[in-house]
Amino acid sequence: MAGTTATLDGAAAGSAPRRRRNYARQYWWFVVPCGAVVLATIIFPWVFTLWMSAHEYRLGGGSSWVGFANYAKLVSDERFLLSIVRTLYFTALSVLIPMVLGLLAALAFHRKFPLRGLARTIFILPMMATPVAVALVWTMMFHPQLGVLNWLLQQMGIPPSMWVYEASSVIPTLVMVEVWHWTPLVMLILLGGLASLPIDPYEAAKIDGATPWQAFRHITLPLLAPFLVVALIIRTIDALKAFDTIYVITQGGPGTASETINIFLYLQAFAYYNLGYASAVVVVFFTIIIALAMVLLWTRARVKDS
Repeated sequence: MAGTTATLDGAAAGSAPRRRRNYARQYWWFVVPCGAVVLATIIFPWVFTLWMSAHEYRLGGGSSWVGFANYAKLVSDERFLLSIVRTLYFTALSVLIPMVLGLLAALAFHRKFPLRGLARTIFILPMMATPVAVALVWTMMFHPQLGVLNWLLQQMGIPPSMWVYEASSVIPTLVMVEVWHWTPLVMLILLGGLASLPIDPYEAAKIDGATPWQAFRHITLPLLAPFLVVALIIRTIDALKAFDTIYVITQGGPGTASETINIFLYLQAFAYYNLGYASAVVVVFFTIIIALAMVLLWTRARVKDS
């Protein structure tokens, strides 16, 4: 009897891995379509981009192997290096300013006041518009003679500005458009975070005689930190890949004063048809994005663990 039981137990134990293998074979066909889509839309384009970056590849012409020559050319290309500086400058301003303004707006809209719902709705309206529509509207407003912004400045006795038509002011002006467009997104993220904060720490702080600034500094900011990091990651990604607004308003001008990496890449690929060189730009840009993403994810993990 004991031998029979041992035999049955051994058979059951041996059949379990067999059943798992059978299940794996049955469900494998459900994975194949997803794998094919990932291969076609993500893996193959990146492999092909890497292949093109190692070739002198021009649209309508042949291709020749150049190895790392395109990357070596990038290192000495002053126009490309300046586009990196402009991208980082534009990204830094387009992230930091909306983060500060979004936090202030979230704190303001978190308080109860008459018509708060209507005020929130009006505040988030810019975020609903498409980047191209936003760019076209602001382009008309920036016109030196016919734009409403210079008319407003003149009404206040301030000299008119050249806005996007002057190299020294084009990046700050584009940042102003980006801030107007995306500050509501930061506000919504932080407003959700404020709504989820516990009330007990604030009641304890009030009993202890803490001032509003002390409660904000030692309670609100630490508890809101994970939401701040999420907003920071989203805004950084959006600012790095900004293209529509910049291209519609300035096309990278005046001259190359607003030529970010995205604009430089677009011109190399679709204006000069130098696809091999443009592919090398894509690889370098992707490397920069991955590095920044790793830093942001590390920051998020540190905030989460603290």
